[in-house]
Amino acid sequence: MIKVEGLTKRYARNVAVDDISFEVQKGQIVGFLGPNGAGKTTTMRVLTCFLPPTAGTASVAGFDVIQKPMEVKKRIGYLPETPPLYPEMEVNEYLTFVGRLKGLSGKNLASRIDEVTERCAIGDVRNKLNGRLSKGYRQRVGLAQATIHNPDVLILDEPTSGLDPNQIIHTRDLIKGLAGDHTIILSTHILPEVEAMCEQVLIINKGKLVATDSVANLTRRLRGSEAVLVEIEARDAAPLETPVIQQKLEQVAGVSRVVFRHEKDGRHVFEVESLQGRSVRADVARAVVETGWNLNELHAVGLSLEEVFLQLTSSDPAQGAEKK
Repeated sequence: MIKVEGLTKRYARNVAVDDISFEVQKGQIVGFLGPNGAGKTTTMRVLTCFLPPTAGTASVAGFDVIQKPMEVKKRIGYLPETPPLYPEMEVNEYLTFVGRLKGLSGKNLASRIDEVTERCAIGDVRNKLNGRLSKGYRQRVGLAQATIHNPDVLILDEPTSGLDPNQIIHTRDLIKGLAGDHTIILSTHILPEVEAMCEQVLIINKGKLVATDSVANLTRRLRGSEAVLVEIEARDAAPLETPVIQQKLEQVAGVSRVVFRHEKDGRHVFEVESLQGRSVRADVARAVVETGWNLNELHAVGLSLEEVFLQLTSSDPAQGAEKK
């Protein structure tokens, strides 16, 4: 649905986007992450035909952003960080205006206005001036205008900016509900939001694309080893001693480190890390059971998206790119 190859954008001597390439498949929700000034907004402006690239190509739904910009615009809904609202227009009047710009008319236009008004929960401000809306309502009206023509692709720049927790949950559910029929690129600084919604993550740093993968795959690749959380309990009334358990776990083949986390009501929790490239879950489970202890819980532990993000954007972009 979206294909970018060797995309570069220069402003005089400043290279905002430096030879990046990626693809987004139909129906995916993709998180586009990076520090301020990394090149995210510039990339989105190229994809929406707002800016021409200096070099490289980008296409949306099979149409090149340079050769067929009007075809691209027909298939894109865009919500910039600051919603493009006319303050002197009422919400309903504004949505009618935007719908007509997108080629809607008559009953189809009225139907789409009703649908996006309900989906974005802006029915109670439908007859109010945009300029008198709270920031949260302005954001929701912005999302309504981006989806009014039912586009193939949605490009959302900080879509939950300024929303309260309830509005964030509603917007997140709305975006997830749009996936499948729509391809969505979501730029945000709220990393748990990306973990909750996105199937794929693109991370850009200093104009370079340093990673493109699922959160789970990035975690595995950057950690380079397996880590599991283990909860162990005695089978009888005799209490277990933490050093004894730790020593036993450290003797399991392939284990590089065992860290005691906590103990409560006789349940001891450890994090067990493997050697590079080794999987130790089965051997750890076997060792616990054969020793005569209860294995209450064992599950993999990954890096958080925040840790992944910091690791990739704190290093040199060229080095990060090698990890892809």
